[in-house]
Amino acid sequence: MKLIVVSGRSGSGKTSCLHLLEDLGYYCVDNIPASMLAVLAQRLSSQQLPLEKVAVSIDARNIAEDLRNFPQIHQSLLDQSIKPQIIFLDAEDKILIKRFSETRRKHPLTSNHLSLLEAISQERTLLEPIATLADLTINTSTFSLHQLRDLVKNRVAENDGDGMALQFQSFGFKYGVPVDTDMVYDARCLPNPFWDEELRCHSGLDEPVIKYLEAQPEVLQMYDDIRSFLERWLPRFQANNRSYITVSIGCTGGQHRSVYLCEKLRRHFQACGYNAHVRHKELA
Repeated sequence: MKLIVVSGRSGSGKTSCLHLLEDLGYYCVDNIPASMLAVLAQRLSSQQLPLEKVAVSIDARNIAEDLRNFPQIHQSLLDQSIKPQIIFLDAEDKILIKRFSETRRKHPLTSNHLSLLEAISQERTLLEPIATLADLTINTSTFSLHQLRDLVKNRVAENDGDGMALQFQSFGFKYGVPVDTDMVYDARCLPNPFWDEELRCHSGLDEPVIKYLEAQPEVLQMYDDIRSFLERWLPRFQANNRSYITVSIGCTGGQHRSVYLCEKLRRHFQACGYNAHVRHKELA
């Protein structure tokens, strides 16, 4: 059985994530008491009621003691030979406040003695035992609903095998380094097609830019270095029960060099049998 645990602070997109998984055939349970997780997993994986894909959400409405004991609950699942994949959604405090203001929803922790900002801060502390065990942490501060659904679908729903999901993400440094990343490489030292007026309007997906970059020895050398590093160390991450790895490569604007390198690496690791995907942050 594949078990996904969705958690995160209120307003970060947990409900949308769970709805997407339900649309994709997962048996979903919203805000199950964490102490019942091992019992539920055992029951749903039994021969009498076999379910291949199950997703549950656990949030701050849970019993506080259960949240504190989540590492022990997680270990009890491992003892049953069930390896849950934990997705933790979060966003910046100011974004969460803005979302609650726009929807006029009440935060589950607010009260006459606790303001919205204080509730959001307290929620982070309550969920810390889950966040530290997360296989995939997604900061949704800049995501639209459709972008979040696409990301979850690419990273989780299409990773129905036992292998690790590997995502290559291109980005532009002038827009900031993505927070949802495990490794970052800087391609700004490479020759830049932007300074060629005929190439400026193209991206690293287009043949004129590809030909330009493949004619540059430094570009191929950086590709070889990144590829060699990942070939050596990805098996070690996988052996350490990592379910998701995001490798981000940035250039100045996220249009040419980083896009080219991500595409080339994605093709190579797909050919090697990895569940590899690509996301071009600035092109999107």
